[in-house]
Amino acid sequence: MENAIRSLVAEFYRPDQVENISQFGRRLIITLVNAPEDAAAEENLRCKLNDLDGIDKVSIIHTAEKAPQPLKPEDGKWNVPGVRKIIAVASGKGGVGKSTTAVNLAMALARQGKKVALFDADIYGPSIPTMLGYEGVAPVSYDGKTFQPFEYLGLKSMSIGTLIDKSVPLIWRGAKACGAIEQLLTEVNWGEINIMVIDMPPGTGDIQITLSQKLDFAGAVIVSTPQDIALIDAVKGVNMFRKVNVPILGIIENMSYYVCPQCGTRADIFGHAGAQVTAAELGVPFLGEIPLHIDIRTHADNGTPIVYAEPEGTYARAYGEIAQKIINELN
Repeated sequence: MENAIRSLVAEFYRPDQVENISQFGRRLIITLVNAPEDAAAEENLRCKLNDLDGIDKVSIIHTAEKAPQPLKPEDGKWNVPGVRKIIAVASGKGGVGKSTTAVNLAMALARQGKKVALFDADIYGPSIPTMLGYEGVAPVSYDGKTFQPFEYLGLKSMSIGTLIDKSVPLIWRGAKACGAIEQLLTEVNWGEINIMVIDMPPGTGDIQITLSQKLDFAGAVIVSTPQDIALIDAVKGVNMFRKVNVPILGIIENMSYYVCPQCGTRADIFGHAGAQVTAAELGVPFLGEIPLHIDIRTHADNGTPIVYAEPEGTYARAYGEIAQKIINELN
């Protein structure tokens, strides 16, 4: 029955114009989004649907997606002096290794000869200080107005994690959190930077939307595992950036597979190639796979990311290949 209904609706409307089809008893409600209002077509569709057994009444509702609201003149873009291009490393949900990917990706970009900065915008769960080895170190200000960026392991970086006790949760609403991010991002003496990597908070909330509107992102990288539940949220992340006109540089499949160090057997713990298939369906680049391995985790926890600790190793090469693809996309 459901297939028959969808087949009939598809004769009149494209899939992207059909927001929802719901059946309540013998009543069918079709919600359309950004579809042209055509009374003759709607009546024709109603007649065909009413001929189906179990359908007595068909309601067709038109809705429209709200376009992103333009910034008001007084709400201008944030100015980040010295930074040429900014990319977001984002994920639709937490727990997919976004921050680990952001750190190693930034290091891989630096190894390609770029001047790279890493900004930790994951304000409720900042982990960059731990991963770069300066946890517990306070930022320096020579003039009382601006901060000096941390320069560790070949990267310039800044994180709110250096200003707060890591055991104290930030109980801030979106506006206050965005204000803190703006101040920390724009009041740092970054110097000349080719590419700034921003480790975004997970999800598609107020902070992500504000950053996308306030910064001139050159593009966004979406991190996901191959797991179906993660890919569902990755699609949401892609669509959020598209709605705020941020180009998608591609999708990375993290924790793609596991190879047993003893026997060499490969295990697709979370499934495999799901991100690659999703990227193809969305029409965005697939940037590559990062395996699941304890060395990637332990080096991040110890403040020496794998790209720094084992620059010629298999995993550093994987990040390096992804970094080169991103550079090509930016160019």
